Amino acid sequence: MYKRKIKSTNHRTNRRSTLSMLQKVAIMTCVALSFTLTTAYADDNDDSLETIFHIYVDGKHVGKVGDKESIKEIIDAKVSQKSKEFEDLSISIGEKVSFVSERVFDPTYDNENVVNMLKDDLSAKAEAVEIKIADETVGFFKDQETANKVLKEYKAKYVDKKVLEKLTNRQSDANNSDNEEKPNKNEQNENLNLDVGDSIITDVALSEKVSFSDEKVKPEKVLTVKQGLKMLEKGTLEDKVHKVEKGEVLGSIADQYELSIDKLLELNKELKENSVLQIDQEVHVTDYKSFVDVIVNEERLVEETIDYETEVKESDEMYKGDKKVKQEGQKGKKEVHYSLKKKNGNIINKETVTEETTKEPVKEVIIKGTKVVPSRGTGELHWPAVGGYVSSNVGERWGSMHKGMDIAQPSNRSILAADNGTVVSAGWDSGGYGNKIVISHNNGMKTVYAHLASISVSPGQTVEKGSKIGVMGSTGNSTGIHLHFELYKNGSLQNPQKYL
Repeated sequence: MYKRKIKSTNHRTNRRSTLSMLQKVAIMTCVALSFTLTTAYADDNDDSLETIFHIYVDGKHVGKVGDKESIKEIIDAKVSQKSKEFEDLSISIGEKVSFVSERVFDPTYDNENVVNMLKDDLSAKAEAVEIKIADETVGFFKDQETANKVLKEYKAKYVDKKVLEKLTNRQSDANNSDNEEKPNKNEQNENLNLDVGDSIITDVALSEKVSFSDEKVKPEKVLTVKQGLKMLEKGTLEDKVHKVEKGEVLGSIADQYELSIDKLLELNKELKENSVLQIDQEVHVTDYKSFVDVIVNEERLVEETIDYETEVKESDEMYKGDKKVKQEGQKGKKEVHYSLKKKNGNIINKETVTEETTKEPVKEVIIKGTKVVPSRGTGELHWPAVGGYVSSNVGERWGSMHKGMDIAQPSNRSILAADNGTVVSAGWDSGGYGNKIVISHNNGMKTVYAHLASISVSPGQTVEKGSKIGVMGSTGNSTGIHLHFELYKNGSLQNPQKYL
């Protein structure tokens, strides 16, 4: 009897030892399998065994519970709450939660502590697509379609959306025919069917590498298309040096870069709030630099004018200073095919692909006079008017000396130089002559022309015999329209009729 009892006890001890070993092997196996839901098997028929669950969050053991349903309820509640707040997002728990079950004889666990801990530690995250440009995060978006739309809207700032759509379709067709031999870029450009005034955008690209990745983030971090576009436009902060201009103070510089005075002083340790700035002094600031530029390749066919050449021919039959157009110049025309590269709407490179002249320019021919007008008179005077008669001569008249010869009623009112010479004076005379011209003929003779309506020459000008110098009038002390003409020889008044 005693022996039997001992045997039974030994059997039970061996059995428990075996079960304990199995449990340890099962738990270690579960850990090796990344904490998936696993059960440590013992004798399921043994009513003395109970199941507990080990809870792991991101691989870290946080506790044991007797019922995993309470944990699922926490997860479901967090996901449900955020899903109501962000209806258009796909919400899930941000951490990886694993259950490992274990069958034990004397279970110990703390449901309340584990539940409270998970309530605090678990977070509801949104499934999102991250856009990165040159390793800088632009933002997170609800799906790939939204992320693509943000980039498309940014490109649409510089390219029409319909053009972008056509380009996308064209590139898709090109990708489907990758095995076909394709013409090089120059051949493609030359084969474009362009009419004058047409332009075709052949490519739109971003200046930096764009990458996408699936992430889990706080729902509040997920941006709309509008917000994403604003982020792209705003860019990323970079250090910059500002050179102080006349009249600038710390406050105006801080406002210019949307900085606080404290932040500006933090960036410039040597400055104080009351520091006086000097012109051209360097101040460290931060400013936004665009994430990426939109690069557009465009082909354009335009009509341009060709300037004509001008040929000048000299002629000794025309006086120096005179010229006339023998043949009118005409501009030509040409059609030019340009290949343009633009950055954010501005042309940064322009190459000529082809150029064809459609209308040749016509040269302009100008005849330029070389004949020099002599300034010395011949001594033989030319009638100083166009026709007319002498209405009054030199001599006594109305009780005083009339110094000149008056000519009235000409065919037209042009006044002509009586001989070659140099204009001594031309303008208003306050002594009663009105508008008056005095010409020295550089041979001892001098002529005076008075009462003119207008004057066509200026002092110092050389005039030729018979050339027009003014228009007959009635300025000054005059009784009517006529020319008052005087002649002097070696300073003595002469009767002009003796020399005409």
